[in-house]
Amino acid sequence: MVCPKLGYFEPNYYKRMMVSNECIELIKSTVGEQHVHTQNIENYGRDYTEDLFFAPQIVVKPGSAAEVAAVLRLCNEHKISVYTRGAGTGLSGGSLPVSSGIVLAMERLNKILKIDEQNFQGTVEPGVINEVFRQAVESKGLYYPPDPASKGSCFLGGNIAHGSGGPRAVKYGTTKDYVLNLEVALPTGELIWTGANTVKNSTGFNLTQLMVGSEGLLGVVTKIVFRLVSKPKENLLMLAPFSTAEDAAKAVNAVLLTGVVPSALELMEVSGVEIAATATKTHFPFREGAAFYMLVELDGDNQELLMQQAEQVFPVLEDCGAMEVMLADSSDLKEQWWKVRRSIGETVKSASIYKEEDTVVPRAALPQLLTAVKEIGNRYGFTSVCYGHAGDGNLHVNILKYDLSDEAWNIEVPKGIREIFEVCKSLGGTIIGEHGIGLVQAQYLDVVFDPIHFELMRGIKKVFDPNGIMNPGKWI
Repeated sequence: MVCPKLGYFEPNYYKRMMVSNECIELIKSTVGEQHVHTQNIENYGRDYTEDLFFAPQIVVKPGSAAEVAAVLRLCNEHKISVYTRGAGTGLSGGSLPVSSGIVLAMERLNKILKIDEQNFQGTVEPGVINEVFRQAVESKGLYYPPDPASKGSCFLGGNIAHGSGGPRAVKYGTTKDYVLNLEVALPTGELIWTGANTVKNSTGFNLTQLMVGSEGLLGVVTKIVFRLVSKPKENLLMLAPFSTAEDAAKAVNAVLLTGVVPSALELMEVSGVEIAATATKTHFPFREGAAFYMLVELDGDNQELLMQQAEQVFPVLEDCGAMEVMLADSSDLKEQWWKVRRSIGETVKSASIYKEEDTVVPRAALPQLLTAVKEIGNRYGFTSVCYGHAGDGNLHVNILKYDLSDEAWNIEVPKGIREIFEVCKSLGGTIIGEHGIGLVQAQYLDVVFDPIHFELMRGIKKVFDPNGIMNPGKWI
């Protein structure tokens, strides 16, 4: 929803529907009084999305799937809005309580229930931190590849809700490629499993994948069964500076056309690298005249084979205009380069009020997208810092307010963003790769969806959530 008078998101526009004291007491009797909070809960009214804040009235912290289902049943009966929240690292405002109701915080459901080494599977609750799960399976010689920039703090349930990706999606895919089965609490209070713990399953509609990326609109995930793979034993990391954005973008597809499949292929605009390196006090090998840097990671079980692959990649990067190609010769150096890359998003945002766009196009179209982003920014007078998962065409565009007037920021910049999204659509891409629609991208959905799309999705929403209690006030 967008405020019709203003044309952009205005927090005060949303009607606040307060939970009665009677309902609060019923919720306390369901999960325990100590797990229902009405004081000192301001942090649950914000996430990592711009500077948005919606004051929560009540935060509920269930401790089991049964408690989640019971709370949903009660809320459905009393028409209470439910905003399911993970770690609060979202970038689209997807969990923000825009119309009050309850914030259903999943932090107590944080157990790794089973790591099945025979079947290469892991079963977890949604409040498990991504990196904690990754380390647990790696200790068994297994691997869970999806690794968002916030992997050290984000919950796996939130990764499910947004279909998160990460740098290694170019080789290994995104969250959806590793979800076998989900236990879900429906808004009407039932608990169901959406599928089976098997790699193959063509039994009926794929409810599992329907839940992935559903942003808390259809139900609450209470358990997750992930597919795992073997952990690669070796990796190799290269860094290449480019003097122009066009050369850097063209090099992405050129590398992939060699037949070598990198485990990561990342682009970073120099302004973002400078901010991140300074903020984290991390040494980075800057080169004079560089506009973009590319990280290329290879992984596998044979170091000699990785060096052979690197020798294939080196001349391709140079032919595309790389000023040089550097090889990280120690684990410390690899960690430094990755630290800078993973810190860009967070540190750039500390420099100014911002809007982060999550564009994605077929990767061969990346040069056209990058050129268009800069041209549109020049016309509308905004500064952008671009970086992202170039190997799968996912370009993050951080737009910084700096000294723009409020009118330009709230009225003119969204026009430029719309033009960027129209370019994405024209190139065969879409407006969001991994951050979700949530609150802030809802106003742009008409760029990619026709009325029939909205009709179908509203119908699905109605079947799952007949009273519309799940995450109201967002994109559907």
